[in-house]
Amino acid sequence: MVAALLLTACGGDDGDAVLPFVGSTHEPAIGARPTPPSTGITNADGIRIATKGDSVLVHYRGRLDDGSEFDSSIGREPLSFVVDSGQMIPGFNDAVHGMVLGEKITVRLEASEAYGERSEANYIDVPLANVPEGTKVDQQLFSAAGSTTVLAIEGDVVTLDGNHELAGQALTFEIELVDIR
Repeated sequence: MVAALLLTACGGDDGDAVLPFVGSTHEPAIGARPTPPSTGITNADGIRIATKGDSVLVHYRGRLDDGSEFDSSIGREPLSFVVDSGQMIPGFNDAVHGMVLGEKITVRLEASEAYGERSEANYIDVPLANVPEGTKVDQQLFSAAGSTTVLAIEGDVVTLDGNHELAGQALTFEIELVDIR
């Protein structure tokens, strides 16, 4: 039950990524395309297409409407996921589904296609005894159920916000499909 919820504190900004876990306008990549593999679905030009069940590797850069970057795989290993497996936020998955190997696109996702709208239904009250000593308002806490943000501490009750930190926001992704396995 809620009283048994145990939380741990985040130790500050340790470089954790905000991955785009799930509509788009596809723009063809400029330049030569890689040679398609011998298996899988290809387009009329023989270029491999990402389809349901494919394990893909993508590089991405995510930006908010104000232009600020909230996450990127640039300079790191590409993000790996299985298309249409539910591992990604819906709009990101839909953007990659149907891309051709080597293609680069830019897609803007409304909140409903990304992390959803913010909802007070995701607020939860827990006993102060269930959070780490020294917990403060606006601090991120983590449990087996996921990440939360401390909204308020009043007496022996802590109010937590279980909305994703990007809930309620439109997100723009630059995506490059670098491999299909």
